Amino acid sequence: MNIENIEAFIYVCQLGSFNKAAEALYLTQPSVTARIQSLEREMDLMLFNRKGNKISLTEKGEYFFPHAQKILLSYQEAKYGLHQVTGPYELVLGCALSISNNVLPDILPDFKKAFKDVKIKIITGHSKDILQKVISNEVHFGIIRTETHPKVDSICLYHDPISLFVPSNHPLLINEMVTVEDICEQPLIFFDYGSIDWLMIHRLFQSKDLKPNIYLEVDHMETAKNLVMRGLGISFLPEHCVKKEVDNNQLYRVEMTPPIQTNISIDLIYQKNKPKDVFMDYFKNKMFDKQ
Repeated sequence: MNIENIEAFIYVCQLGSFNKAAEALYLTQPSVTARIQSLEREMDLMLFNRKGNKISLTEKGEYFFPHAQKILLSYQEAKYGLHQVTGPYELVLGCALSISNNVLPDILPDFKKAFKDVKIKIITGHSKDILQKVISNEVHFGIIRTETHPKVDSICLYHDPISLFVPSNHPLLINEMVTVEDICEQPLIFFDYGSIDWLMIHRLFQSKDLKPNIYLEVDHMETAKNLVMRGLGISFLPEHCVKKEVDNNQLYRVEMTPPIQTNISIDLIYQKNKPKDVFMDYFKNKMFDKQ
């Protein structure tokens, strides 16, 4: 059984689209289709229902999906074992602070079970800082917001929507929907001034010829989140950054009209021409599972 066909099947299942799977695998859509068709021929059954541009798993496909994940994981573990160096191995992972605080804690327990003899060292920082550490070979790979550089390759792990968040008992919670005009009356906390995300949010106000009431500017979304919880203002933040606080009713999402069409991309980056290793594959698959 071709492991690349298995991988393509898992990507299509997780992303719900042949096109999206092709983008994530850096393949063409026909190449992904060919891999799925090859897998279906080998198994002598249909894994997907196809109706126009829409796809869904068949009953047999749904049954096979968890087994396919186990096959890929077993392959990755075997690959790691075959290339394992003598003595303890240290994986140095560079990570954006918000990912380290809010995403990695859900992944690392299973990682340690899968790779018991691997010592993992996590270095956190701004996405731009982690990019430089990947380039200088200070970390094996990084998990950050999208940053481009000619010396690195990247794999998009997932897209995270940005929403407006306020503390409990905030007056905006009274309204079912709020407008850009409503937000202008509130103190705003902005993070990462000048980034693409910041510019996209800023255009919300420019489109209405309005000027936001920027109360504070900070360089980390974690700082922005903590300031919002302390009642110093409101902020546009990625969903992954505030999931725990929303679940604990410390922060609340405010729906806007028109709705915000903005998200950030979380990428795995590594040195160009450096082969992907089993650890990259592991984190990549676990990140997809979080979508």
